[in-house]
Amino acid sequence: MIHDLWYKNAVIYCLHVGTFMDTNGDGIGDFQGLMRRLDYLAGLGITCLWLMPFQRSPNRDDGYDVSDHYTVDPRYGSLGDFVAFTHAAEQRGLRVIIDLVVNHTSDQHPWFQDARRSASSPFRSWYVWSRRKPPRADEGVVFPGVQKTTWTWDERARAYYFHRFYDFQPDLDTANPEVQEEIRKIVGFWLELGVSGFRVDAVPFVIATKGAGVKPVEQYGMLRDLREFLQWRSRDAILLAEANVLPRTDLEYFGDDGDRMHMMFNFQVNQHLFYALAASDTRPLVKALEATRDRPGTAQWGVFLRNHDELDLGRLKPEQRERVFREFAPDPDMQLYERGIRRRLAPMLSGDRRRLELAYSLLFTLPGTPVIRYGDELGMGDDLRLPERNCARTPMQWSTLPNAGFSRAARTALPVIAEGPFQFQRVNAADQRRDPESLLNWTERIIRMRKECPEIAWGDFTVLPTQPEVLALRYDWRNNAMLVLHNLSGKPASVRLRARDVGDDRLVSLFTADHSSARKGHHEIELDPYAYRWYRVGGLDYILRRRSW
Repeated sequence: MIHDLWYKNAVIYCLHVGTFMDTNGDGIGDFQGLMRRLDYLAGLGITCLWLMPFQRSPNRDDGYDVSDHYTVDPRYGSLGDFVAFTHAAEQRGLRVIIDLVVNHTSDQHPWFQDARRSASSPFRSWYVWSRRKPPRADEGVVFPGVQKTTWTWDERARAYYFHRFYDFQPDLDTANPEVQEEIRKIVGFWLELGVSGFRVDAVPFVIATKGAGVKPVEQYGMLRDLREFLQWRSRDAILLAEANVLPRTDLEYFGDDGDRMHMMFNFQVNQHLFYALAASDTRPLVKALEATRDRPGTAQWGVFLRNHDELDLGRLKPEQRERVFREFAPDPDMQLYERGIRRRLAPMLSGDRRRLELAYSLLFTLPGTPVIRYGDELGMGDDLRLPERNCARTPMQWSTLPNAGFSRAARTALPVIAEGPFQFQRVNAADQRRDPESLLNWTERIIRMRKECPEIAWGDFTVLPTQPEVLALRYDWRNNAMLVLHNLSGKPASVRLRARDVGDDRLVSLFTADHSSARKGHHEIELDPYAYRWYRVGGLDYILRRRSW
């Protein structure tokens, strides 16, 4: 049965509690601080918050090394604070989804500590062991250049344990029925506390078979079982999969009948989008859009620009990847894991307002649900002096007060950006709220417009033929249509479109008054460098109605 598909037309905002707002002065953000900023998020137009891990953790991997799945880390508050937060979010019409990290645990987790003590421990089979180091143990590492192996010797257990990620994150044997039952308990626990779903971390690794000499094979049935449990407990909760897989396996994750993952991040489009931005060539992006077109009617893509990890370019051809590196990360220190870029979006685009607006216009008009990262509505930067991905995980820049208004502590867990063009004295929410032309206020307007265009969320898209540097997409849904144009080039572009392809002789511009009327069966539209246009496809009567408003 189809219930509320709220995620189809949502606007998702990703944040880490620890870097958003600190209220107790310890230099670490907390749930009370996040509650104080819910009105800001609701005013921006956000409809769903995605929280990165906040459970108890040694915090060696920004919380992805969970040591207790049923608690809130005391640094961020208590379970009571969490419930108060979800209640306050619900009052403002905001849904909350949280990270579900169950591929692995921290090596400090009581389960792993018990498993180490004895081969007869009931938790021994919850992890993956080998008495001898398996051959090719150095293959398949997730973090090349940082991680050296996927099998590490444990002196107390007298065995090697498997870890797809860092050596302090031993993998759970997710094929074990007892582990699967525990995962369901974790899901049920947080559903009872008010969450509306989960962003499932590292899904391809979660469902893969594991073990020495075992060829990883995806067990897609696990996804259906988890979906069934989720819908049984909460009919409108969702699963958003982090699955950087090839398009030919997309339907395995969604399910032919849409009975597995509700949503997946579209990594294929994301990577080719950055190539398009770097090379002013939309053709590979169009191929990625077509390759990921098929999905069940209830399924949805999550569309994003930058996230909390590196910008993974591993799916691009080597020459394409090098082109993106040259344009956006020419210094090797800006690159990471031999495949990606660790910078935030604004520095990658040199703070160019035209290109930032272009990128965000693309985010809000590509097929799927847009996912924004905290601070990107301001054009926040990064601190490349910080290790690995921490450079793009600095505290939210609220004002020109000390520590960017994030905390009154003498020292914050991660330093705020206090130097260069993206320092908090120049880039902060307080100043931008007062400036009607700021990126923050522009973002609020484009979010509002995106919500008024359900064709993008629900409709079918058609790529209209035009020059390689211009992307022209038409959306159709319930006898409504819209057209979006983007010039990815630093040069002006003259776009000529047949009226019969567009669908009407009249195009109503949604942001400006430069409507278009076809002449001799064609629309002739001039686009400035890095310009974008959103049009409603409609006749003169529609234009007159808009003017009367």
